[in-house]
Amino acid sequence: MDNVIEIERIEKNYEVGTQVVRALRGVSTTIERGDYVAIMGPSGSGKSTLMNIIGALDTPSAGTYILNGTDVSRLTDDRLAEIRNMEIGFVFQTFNLLHQYSALENVILPLVYAGVPKHERIERGKQALERVGLAERMLHKPNELSGGQRQRVAVARALINNPSIILADEPTGNLDTKTSIDIMRLFADIHAGGNTIILVTHEEDIALHAHRILRLRDGEIERDERNQDVSKI
Repeated sequence: MDNVIEIERIEKNYEVGTQVVRALRGVSTTIERGDYVAIMGPSGSGKSTLMNIIGALDTPSAGTYILNGTDVSRLTDDRLAEIRNMEIGFVFQTFNLLHQYSALENVILPLVYAGVPKHERIERGKQALERVGLAERMLHKPNELSGGQRQRVAVARALINNPSIILADEPTGNLDTKTSIDIMRLFADIHAGGNTIILVTHEEDIALHAHRILRLRDGEIERDERNQDVSKI
């Protein structure tokens, strides 16, 4: 079994005034390479905290997190940033695009940080935009694109480093129903191509596109279920 993620007894505590809030309470799970997982739960369930730890945006208070063979539980901020850039592709609800840059320039930003030569950055950026069906819009700026097109740019950027996982946080939250279906179809295509996808959502119909659903409540995994009826999109 080839696990890209191994999480064991993860705890995350926050101090709020004199109170200690236990956001995660001993969460353990594994995610295999090539899986498609949705993380669900009501507000306060711990799903955002778990997403931040999986994405190496935060470190646990206790427990172990192995990402692609590396224990990232106690790494320095600089090393975490390196791991994020090379191992994880992020897709956010708000797209997080830089409006002064073209679609292509936004997509290749992670390669700039990685020190990839300019000619290689441009070639890989074009390929990523072609993969999400936006090759003809690569020189357009975000304000010249629709919401769905902006999210496709964000997906292309997430793919640019061929990361171990694509981590999508409410990726359809700002999109209408038709555009949401188009984006979920794109994720299905990316998954079919071999990528591991972790989707954080509060929408049941979006979660049902995943092959596995982790349901959190009060900082614990309440259910871990295989989706026997993946949505046909």
